[in-house]
Amino acid sequence: MSIAYDYAQDHSTVIPASRDRLLLIDGRRVPSASGRTFKSINPATEQVIATVAEGNEIDVDLAVAAARRAFEGPWRTMRASERGHILLKWADLLKIHADEIAELESLDAGKPISAVLRQDLPAAIDTLTYYAGWADKISGEVVPTRDDALTYTIREPVGVVAAIVPWNFPLMIGMWKLAPALACGCTIVMKPAELTSLSALRIGELALEAGLPPGVLNIVTGPGRVVGDALVNHPDVDKVTFTGSPGVGRGIMKGAAGNFKRVSLELGGKSANVIFDDADLDAASKAAAAGIFFNAGQVCSAGSRVLVQEKAYDEVVERLTARAKSLRIGDPSDRATVLGPVISEKQMKSILDYVDIGQKEGAMLTTGGQRVGDRGYFISPAVFANVAHEMRISQEEIFGPVVSVIKFRDEADALRIANGTAYSLAAGVWSRDMGRVQRFTKKARAGTVWINTYGYTDVRLPWGGERDSGLGREHGTAAIDNFTEPKAVWMNLNV
Repeated sequence: MSIAYDYAQDHSTVIPASRDRLLLIDGRRVPSASGRTFKSINPATEQVIATVAEGNEIDVDLAVAAARRAFEGPWRTMRASERGHILLKWADLLKIHADEIAELESLDAGKPISAVLRQDLPAAIDTLTYYAGWADKISGEVVPTRDDALTYTIREPVGVVAAIVPWNFPLMIGMWKLAPALACGCTIVMKPAELTSLSALRIGELALEAGLPPGVLNIVTGPGRVVGDALVNHPDVDKVTFTGSPGVGRGIMKGAAGNFKRVSLELGGKSANVIFDDADLDAASKAAAAGIFFNAGQVCSAGSRVLVQEKAYDEVVERLTARAKSLRIGDPSDRATVLGPVISEKQMKSILDYVDIGQKEGAMLTTGGQRVGDRGYFISPAVFANVAHEMRISQEEIFGPVVSVIKFRDEADALRIANGTAYSLAAGVWSRDMGRVQRFTKKARAGTVWINTYGYTDVRLPWGGERDSGLGREHGTAAIDNFTEPKAVWMNLNV
């Protein structure tokens, strides 16, 4: 393995703690009501990079009240085209401050800067630009029911939205929620992940600079068990949009039942990347490696199960192993780095525990699965061969750079294994037989299926899954449905 990362062990530069990060409520940066704070830690160095205000139920009450005032006042009554112009100006400001935001995201989340500049930031800007264009195009339709009435539908914003954002893609997934909700005329209280709050607070400041009225976007940082629970249970929140774990998702559904909040959930995954023996094995192996090792495997749709037909199995295992060994682990700020740290010590220990579990279950570790260095949360990418479908490493979401390579016989066997988990977020299939890939696509339980590729997303296409992978869809027109309510209008013409 090419470990070009003395930084994790020997780097002596001390990153100074930047100015305190305050909450954003009603257009103002304010400390938390309790005055409490928490530290934001760089996962590559374990150094403190910022002190962040720790919100609580009082702060949530203030933020929700501000969002309600803005919803009933300037934002909802503003012309839709003007809302769109503000969102476009916000997108322009993200472009102007691109380097700053990318560096902040890389520091806070441990993401390689090259990946942030290639994917996360452009995707956030594209999402904002796309939904800015939707702002004045959200329309109803005339439905002719009878001659003596004019009957039609209109779409109205759902109201105050609680947006709860994960730590693996804080900037990109945050914008997946903010942009469509704001375009639809909703107002928002956003809770970033406690581990990665910095980019959210910065883009919130830029939103105000773009002209977003006070109270339209509020950001309350702090622990999920306090801030998240307060938002979910708040009687004046109309909608919760959440990305995270299935366990937390179940709790949100229970909490939202109190006032029948609308809920959309994008949860976990244990996606199957299926390689038939007639596939281009070089291309499939490279994509399979990228599909699990990108972002250190901390991706809901990561192809953590690579299913390979018997005749091609040994070759794919060999190729994946070589690919894993070649990945450059290192300083996230170095543009040559491919694999950065995982997000926290807790996550690192969980991943390493799964490596032990896999070996105890009888799977063969062909490479990786060890901590790299003694500072920072780096793990060498792990490849498991001879994995049985029933093993825990095949069934449970590890959320790290660990891939299970599973052998299958034929199409029926591949489908049985691919569909044989609690998740249904994504899947991939590799074959030169177009009939075969279409049959697989039709029968695969997955919200997205990639054919002879893996991992691409676009805001114009729906995104989400079923079962333990969540409820509803994000992106495209589905997001417009998420943040609006249809209203039927019946006008008597015989007056």
